Amino acid sequence: MPTAPPAPQIPTPAAPRLDSIDALRGLVMVLMALDHTRDFFHFGAIHGHDPLDFQQTTPALFFTRWITHFCAPTFIFLAGMGAYLTGTRGRSRRELSWFLLTRGLWLILLEITFVQWAGWRFGINGDFHQANVIWAIGWSMLALAALVHLPVAAVTTFGLVMITTHNAFDGIKTSTLGAWGPLWTVLHEGGTVDLGGGHKLAVGYPLIPWIGVIAAGYGCAHGLMRTPISRRAWLLRLGVALTAAFVALRLSNLYGDARLWSVQSTLLATLYSFLHCVKYPPSLGYLLMTLGPALIVLGLLDRRTPGWMRPLLNFGRVPMFFYLLHLPLVHGLAVLSASWRWGRADWLYGATPADPPADAGFGLFGTYLAWSVCSVLLFFACRWFANLKRRRRDAWLNYL
Repeated sequence: MPTAPPAPQIPTPAAPRLDSIDALRGLVMVLMALDHTRDFFHFGAIHGHDPLDFQQTTPALFFTRWITHFCAPTFIFLAGMGAYLTGTRGRSRRELSWFLLTRGLWLILLEITFVQWAGWRFGINGDFHQANVIWAIGWSMLALAALVHLPVAAVTTFGLVMITTHNAFDGIKTSTLGAWGPLWTVLHEGGTVDLGGGHKLAVGYPLIPWIGVIAAGYGCAHGLMRTPISRRAWLLRLGVALTAAFVALRLSNLYGDARLWSVQSTLLATLYSFLHCVKYPPSLGYLLMTLGPALIVLGLLDRRTPGWMRPLLNFGRVPMFFYLLHLPLVHGLAVLSASWRWGRADWLYGATPADPPADAGFGLFGTYLAWSVCSVLLFFACRWFANLKRRRRDAWLNYL
């Protein structure tokens, strides 16, 4: 009896590159650059002030910081979408898995070397290692490299379960787990892990639920295979549903965020309290608050990218190149500005930076001005690299 031919490994038609995804990714990349510009330039960031402390902040400062909350969740969710779409363009599951595995390892290596040394520090500290967003994306890709061998429904379910249930484990603390404590720090709680031999790892982005976010993005991308009209309506409905779920869950104060909101002395302060969700690790409320509106914007952009957003396509098409370039650029501009304004900038570089002068730092106007200058310079650099990637098919270009 003849056997049926094997089913295709990824049973979907090849998907074109969607400008809507690149535009949204470019938007969150530029917002991320704003946050990092604030880190290096703004008076409050330099002196350790929390811009989300609603007892001391201003509306402009609060929302300058809060709007950048959309960056990491949206970017990692879109990375999952991108992985799925890559799999529809002629790659087998094994090839897609290998690409995710090697890219994930590459990102982890970049995080603990170039990003830290040439981006954040301008100096090498071989004993202290930071695990931030690129680290989390790298490990998420490693996890997705295994998950892509499962049916799409199973990957989606895995992601949604991780996102919705991880807050139930907030009560488990590293200090109670003995030898397993460091693993829990890396996976969920965050903090500093002693690696031995004088080496320490500062985990700013615990891996749960970021792995769930990339898995959910991978599963959600299956819906992009619909007809354009159906796809837009589906994205909008899903985005509205997630946003409404955030409002309902947050109002209840029952689950989904360890930082409860409360009525304050003013309506604005109450709004601050309501919006100030836990980011490290990202709570269910935080993810609903950011991914819901992001999907609404994606649905709106799917019809047509507005003219004023078209420059963002250059950023969204080469996100890793943008990331690796923007940190040294912003940091270097901060060193030059500080050297001109205060005669020194030693608090901005080196393995053990000096204390800044009491008046070091600029206001929001200076911060936004520096961000604008960097964005213009990055536009030309990213446009050049995007054109290079279009002209050439070198394998290494897929890793930048």
